[in-house]
Amino acid sequence: MVATVKNINPVQHKEQRVAVFADVQNMYYSAKNLFNAKVNFGSVLKEAVGPRKLVRAFAYVIKADVGSEKEFFDALEQRGYEVREKELQTFYGGAKKGDWDVGLCMDAVRMIPKVDVIVLVSGDGDYSDLLSYAKSQGVRTEVVAFGKTTSYKILEVTDEFLDMSKEPRKFLIK
Repeated sequence: MVATVKNINPVQHKEQRVAVFADVQNMYYSAKNLFNAKVNFGSVLKEAVGPRKLVRAFAYVIKADVGSEKEFFDALEQRGYEVREKELQTFYGGAKKGDWDVGLCMDAVRMIPKVDVIVLVSGDGDYSDLLSYAKSQGVRTEVVAFGKTTSYKILEVTDEFLDMSKEPRKFLIK
């Protein structure tokens, strides 16, 4: 099954209320694997909101006790994100897990009655049900991610897709 990439000019009105949900881990690994670079989350937020009204922007991060993560989390806050932190889980046998799928979805569901548009910054196909639900509630859905690492499930359901790969200078930090 081939998904069509929707890259149309969005219908953006300055009165639209927008909430942004950034899956930082997903975007970090995509940028690292595709471009050996880091995501410029400030540019992502600016582009995601455009001329509209930002209600809230969330950045979901995993604390892994890496040296510079505190500075990175502070930088996200300075750019307008509310940072949601979760500890990296280590299981018996050494397996590690850290994701925010349920937390991000719950925050989005809580915000849907308060906004006109939700912007998901992730290519993770696990969020396709969230986007479908938002649309069923009359909320416009937009996704900002890298085309090569975005699930076809996301592309099929979102109203708009912004492929960050097409403008790496705008969205990446080498």
